[in-house]
Amino acid sequence: MPGSGARRRPAPGAALAGLMLGLVLILLPAGLLARPVAAATTVRVLMPSPFVDSTAPLVASFNREHQDLRIEVARGPLDTEAMSDLAIGGLLLGDTAYDMLLMDVSWTAKYVAAGWLVPLEGLLGDDALEAMVPGARTGNAFGGHLWRMPLTGDTGLLYWRTDLMAEPPRTTTELEAVSRRLQAEGKVRWGYVWQGRQYEGLSCVMLEMIHAFGGQWWQTGSGRAGGQTELDSPGAIAAADWLVHLVRSGVSPAAVADFAENESLQLFAAGDAAFLRIWPYAWREIERGGGPVVGKVGVSTVVSAPGFRSGGTLGTWGLSLLAGSPHPEAAAEVIRWFTGPETQKALVLDQGYAPTWASLYEDPELKRKHPLLAVQRQALEQGPEVRPLTPLYAQLSDLLQRQINGLITAEGSAADAMAMAQSQSAVLLESAAGQDSA
Repeated sequence: MPGSGARRRPAPGAALAGLMLGLVLILLPAGLLARPVAAATTVRVLMPSPFVDSTAPLVASFNREHQDLRIEVARGPLDTEAMSDLAIGGLLLGDTAYDMLLMDVSWTAKYVAAGWLVPLEGLLGDDALEAMVPGARTGNAFGGHLWRMPLTGDTGLLYWRTDLMAEPPRTTTELEAVSRRLQAEGKVRWGYVWQGRQYEGLSCVMLEMIHAFGGQWWQTGSGRAGGQTELDSPGAIAAADWLVHLVRSGVSPAAVADFAENESLQLFAAGDAAFLRIWPYAWREIERGGGPVVGKVGVSTVVSAPGFRSGGTLGTWGLSLLAGSPHPEAAAEVIRWFTGPETQKALVLDQGYAPTWASLYEDPELKRKHPLLAVQRQALEQGPEVRPLTPLYAQLSDLLQRQINGLITAEGSAADAMAMAQSQSAVLLESAAGQDSA
């Protein structure tokens, strides 16, 4: 009988079973490790250059926190028109590399008419805009569908020097009078600076001024164009006349004809002007710049002629889903995150963008750190001015820009310039109507 230290030889069947079990235990983990891991879905979005930089930390954080979904941002041009041209280049070929596009509010009708966008209500819900301030809801729907979720709630605003006056002007008459007085006293070189270059910014200025003098650029109607222009009306002519009068009288510099946002902001931030017309982001830029007007800038809604009111041009940027995206549900999730309250709050604090959610205008931290919010909410709630909702807007805008910029840089009358803008616009719209009936 074997002693306690002796080992019993296992039966042949038991040995085989043990060998197989050992192989299973060895191979099973290796098999699991070899099994392919599902790749993360990548959603690609094209944005103008400034938005790429401002959202980069947020996108990086999103990608760290999500294993199954990634955001890849492509950098577009700084210029609005160049950005649109880049996006359209791929769309016209029916082969775009992007799932989403960050769009200016003025592009919506054109992109919808071309069939380049996917309706969002089925992905985001019919109440997607319900909790936003009224002005931010404008310009996102067209033809009965939601095509765009706004990321910013921008409108045109008036910046003024609190060290030179106790309160801002409310009318064009007051603005000009204060400007002349401060110039005569040698406190500023220029009274009022704005965007007069031949580009989209000039159209935004003109839209505000046309309404500020009781006119309107666009009368909504039927047909492919969706309406007609009224650029030769008394209000529209008075708006053009006032702007060119500011330049010819020296209240605004002649160089304003070459000013976009950056040039006008730099001149004001250097202390050379009493007033500036620009967008909400500029307040943060001024405060961070360390120039002579830091802590001396107030912001109000844009001025109007006595007896009229303008709400400031709506200048929001928003995200749209491009037709042909291979994963619309994932793209919709990214849109929801990008335009959601948490992301927008971070952009307000870091970049000075105006939010769209009503709740953010009541946020204690934002109210404390960003005093511009109260004025921006007022601008959005009293009804901002919306650029013509027509697929032909880009062409109409170009016609108006050319006439106004030419009027600033040369002799001529506002009545003649606006009559020409109206005539050219009418030809464009009649041509579109002819295509409808063909």
